[in-house]
Amino acid sequence: MPFEFERQNINDVILIKPQIYGDIRGAFSETYKKTEFTKNGINVEFVQDNLSKSKKHVLRGLHFQSEPYAQSKLIKCVHGCIWDIALDLREGSDTHHKYIKVELSDQNGYMLFIPKGFAHGFVVLSETATVLYKTDSEYAPNHEQGIHWKSLDWEINFEPILSEKDTILPRLEGITEC
Repeated sequence: MPFEFERQNINDVILIKPQIYGDIRGAFSETYKKTEFTKNGINVEFVQDNLSKSKKHVLRGLHFQSEPYAQSKLIKCVHGCIWDIALDLREGSDTHHKYIKVELSDQNGYMLFIPKGFAHGFVVLSETATVLYKTDSEYAPNHEQGIHWKSLDWEINFEPILSEKDTILPRLEGITEC
């Protein structure tokens, strides 16, 4: 099997570990295979790919889109190293307001599937990082929302670099709907 699917301690969030084949030329791995993903509970149709490049200590997030434009995401760090966070905002979920943090890097090749109903963010640990992610709903700026990064314990010992927009996001306690 080209992937190992590891369910996380928050329902429906899945860490995906691709099989990486290496030889003297370099390495090869599959990053998506619909049949394998569907067989392992990820049955979404991705409609948009996004690529972000960031420098060390940049923190992006926590972002989400409200219905009817909520997004599931498949996150992969193709260069560098990040801590990726998924925060459960689903009302009635057993893990409501809980979050997970995983390391994604070009070295481990891991991907993280985050279903609809979650806020997402990451912080760059390497000198630079390039993050590629797929979404199952197109970007809808009028439905974009966010939560201030200080609402969670990122376990970082530096002041992150933020966009102006991310500095004024409301705290988690101030979010009433997703």
